[in-house]
Amino acid sequence: MVHIGNSWDELLKNEWSEEYYLSLRSFLASEYRTQVIFPPMNDIFNAFKLCAYEDVKVVILGQDPYYGDGQAHGLAFSVKKGVDVPPSLKNIYKELADDVGFVPPAHGCLEGWAKQGVFLLNTALTVRKGQPLSHRGKGWEVFTDHVISLLSAREKPMVFLLWGSNARSKKALIDRTKHLVLEAPHPSPLSAFAGFFGCRHFSQANAFLTRMGQKPVDWSID
Repeated sequence: MVHIGNSWDELLKNEWSEEYYLSLRSFLASEYRTQVIFPPMNDIFNAFKLCAYEDVKVVILGQDPYYGDGQAHGLAFSVKKGVDVPPSLKNIYKELADDVGFVPPAHGCLEGWAKQGVFLLNTALTVRKGQPLSHRGKGWEVFTDHVISLLSAREKPMVFLLWGSNARSKKALIDRTKHLVLEAPHPSPLSAFAGFFGCRHFSQANAFLTRMGQKPVDWSID
């Protein structure tokens, strides 16, 4: 049984006993025992711990965690302080600078966003060291699709930022009559110039939140 420590516990309590999750849990127990897995086990659900269901304002979907030493800590696109800022996050910072006058920090820790209601969710929550997508198809996608559906069912509007084909494939799970869905190519160096740069998603998200009577996100990072 996973203990998150906020409203997610009640919302997800039935998932932990679902057959797919029990199978995923036994796979992960073996993986953590025999392989190097990221993030550390205690960090897997950090996105949920730092951002309760009712507090979510903006959802940013990633794919799977960073697979290098010391990078992943349970928040999509984020790395711990003291770790080099990865290329995709550098491009997110560049777009923020162009969009909202953001000053890029020397680190890549996005916990400050999470605490303001930015839900940084990867569609798979674990990965083997050096092996991208190695935990794909093991059950995480069933879990995170359910999470996206729970968010979509909430009456209070939020913004979904879907970057790249994996994230965009989740669009069908979202009620676009209530929530704002913004799509763009992935911020990776391979695709950022194909339309991520110039997408202005951060200012659009805040304009929507303001229209809905919610406090906008302060995207600046100390």
